[in-house]
Amino acid sequence: MESVRLRDIISSDSSIARWHSEQLKPAAHEPRKNPEPYKVDSSGELSTKPASAAMAPKAGEHFLAGRHIIVAGGGIAGTAFVSALIQQWDSSQQQRPEITIFERAHSRETYLAQDPYTLNLNGDNRDEGLVALQRLGLLESIRANATLNSGAIRVWSDKWKELASLHPQAHPDLPAATMRITRQNLKRILIESVEKKTNGVNWRWASTVTSAERLSTGQIRVTIVSDVEEEDNISTSMQDCDLLIAADGVNSRIRASLRSHDMKLEYTGATQIGGISHLPDGLPALIREDYGLQMSSGEGVCCIYTPFDDNTIGWALSTMGPERKAKTDFTAEEFVALKNEALKTATMFQEPFRSVVEATDPATAFVRPAMEKQAFQHDARTRGVVFIGDANHVLSPYEIVGANLALNDGWDLAEQICKNGSIEAAVEAYGKLSVARFEKPFKFSHERVRFGHSTGMLWKMYKYGMAAQRAMSKH
Repeated sequence: MESVRLRDIISSDSSIARWHSEQLKPAAHEPRKNPEPYKVDSSGELSTKPASAAMAPKAGEHFLAGRHIIVAGGGIAGTAFVSALIQQWDSSQQQRPEITIFERAHSRETYLAQDPYTLNLNGDNRDEGLVALQRLGLLESIRANATLNSGAIRVWSDKWKELASLHPQAHPDLPAATMRITRQNLKRILIESVEKKTNGVNWRWASTVTSAERLSTGQIRVTIVSDVEEEDNISTSMQDCDLLIAADGVNSRIRASLRSHDMKLEYTGATQIGGISHLPDGLPALIREDYGLQMSSGEGVCCIYTPFDDNTIGWALSTMGPERKAKTDFTAEEFVALKNEALKTATMFQEPFRSVVEATDPATAFVRPAMEKQAFQHDARTRGVVFIGDANHVLSPYEIVGANLALNDGWDLAEQICKNGSIEAAVEAYGKLSVARFEKPFKFSHERVRFGHSTGMLWKMYKYGMAAQRAMSKH
């Protein structure tokens, strides 16, 4: 019988944030022929005066000393990178690079208000998010705004019989295997860590990097679209940089510019419907504390429960089938139909499943096809540009440890930049770490899809395997 490791088939991240799947089409852009290099003036805009060609660093000088780095996207990966680079850069010996962060949110306040959802930061091995935050010196700030959690994962039958459980152990020097925190608080803490070191870091809100091209000088020129909401004004500008960090998410505009062949997300074969529910009288004991997976008895239906606090829980009912269109905006009639679909699909699931579904907040409802994209190694086509977080790799919602991956991507890239003698060496070293880290949850997510939707003999194999594990744990 095939060996089944529970850690390999159940996701341990409790994020249930909405899946934004609309494809962003890159702006039409004609490549330039041997463009004249330009420099950025003190206002942050492109100067009309040509600058000298990019020069190799002087002897003993870091290759990015005094240079310009653009970070496209001020999310978790982008801010983790900036915070890590500032922390690790030896400014007593080398002039720190100038860093510009372009973020499409219109302001700091709206940026934080966009993410009230809760996720788990894991800490059971060195590749998890809590370890990266410890390295960043932010663990205490995270702990002050989070709840400690055992990280326990439980598998339930349709009648709420416990089939299996996993209890991860915290990595050395960490206070817990898991901390629960809102995305809003995580992003605020990361932003504040950058703001405390404001010298040389420039935030540009309401600005999106829509395309990138490599100049003959070796620099990267980006096109920026700025949308000032209060002024109802949209403008386009360009800036040059010595290094571009693409942290612009799943539908990366920069990836569309430089790797147009690599924009397609692959459908895993499963689709989730669900939302976030608030139960004023408190969550039932079965689902109050731990991440849970409820399975049908061979009908190929499963539901993931992700408790946020004592009264709030995310749920995602999952089935195999043709790819459905992602949806997060429902009319009143459509929302009722979605709940009825969930109740009809999972008639075998006993209470509190119905109570959780009935308590769903309409604003959080979703239809979410499980999409994914393999990580890639950087090559000559992307020289001078580094893709981190979801701009490089995408996990399906069956192993949604995206925040943990993003934090480590940011730290590792900054570390390799600081310790290597060239950007090529730094990117190569970073790529080996990032791709290897992604491969494990990527493979596990496939097994979790297989496990959660198992039918027939496959279901029986898993069922007997879990029974054997329960029996062994008693001895």
